[in-house]
Amino acid sequence: MTELVQTLVFGVLVGGVYSLVASGMNLVFGVMKVVNLAQGAMLILSAYLTYSLWKAVDLDPLLLVLVTAPSMYVVGWATYYLFIERARTTDPAMALVTTFGLALITKGIMALLWGNDQHAVTPAYANRSFTLGSLHFPQAQLYACLVAVAILAGLYALLRYTWLGQSVQAAASSSDGARLIGIEVRKVRAAAFALGVAAAGAGGALLSVLYPFTPSSTDHWIGLMLSIIVLGGMGSLPGSVLGAVLIALAESLTAAYIAPDWATAVPYLVIILVLLARPQGLMGIRLREDMSRA
Repeated sequence: MTELVQTLVFGVLVGGVYSLVASGMNLVFGVMKVVNLAQGAMLILSAYLTYSLWKAVDLDPLLLVLVTAPSMYVVGWATYYLFIERARTTDPAMALVTTFGLALITKGIMALLWGNDQHAVTPAYANRSFTLGSLHFPQAQLYACLVAVAILAGLYALLRYTWLGQSVQAAASSSDGARLIGIEVRKVRAAAFALGVAAAGAGGALLSVLYPFTPSSTDHWIGLMLSIIVLGGMGSLPGSVLGAVLIALAESLTAAYIAPDWATAVPYLVIILVLLARPQGLMGIRLREDMSRA
């Protein structure tokens, strides 16, 4: 029983970080109905930025979220205006192709700058744990989860209680309706896309402490994010949280009771099963064809 509870604790802690990682991608889809395939590359780019800053200034990598998130916000804002907006107005499907191309380019740039060797951020608490009875709480996972929950709470408050958040929700519901009440949908979409990339920036800083990474890690993380938002419901931020925790628990249980190698297959199995049984996900709604063109 202790082993089971320990496995569940680890899954929940990792799931909190997964929630932040997937939230940005789901936010972009909710507003623009575009799957940002460059999100995994942005995540690993942030991890590399965290690694370089950690080496240079020797600050706690979790504190570097205060640098990586705003930096990636600027990257996301520029990316939207330079590439995504033009591609989307030409043909909505072109935005998907554009983000895929950006992912490949970003991966190549990372390989040129940092090489293909594995990197990791290892603060002093990386291998330490808190003990409560017979349970162990890894400090790195615990701290990362707490930071992720705080950022998610801030993102939720922004979307629910601010003018920008209300504009984002209006644009997600109906771009034409948002324009009728004076909302500049173009700017709102740019802000939403930038927020989504900023979430990847924060998530990359946290993940750099938990997992080693290479430029090729982008493939694993984009697959994981897709499985989370497909399970939780595309366009649903609460669904991202639910999907992330369930995926993390499934990975943790698979690694503990079957084999660690099988844990990497869990996200892809989830995508297949959910698409067959409930295409809209656990908390999503079916996307009407007319909404997909908004």
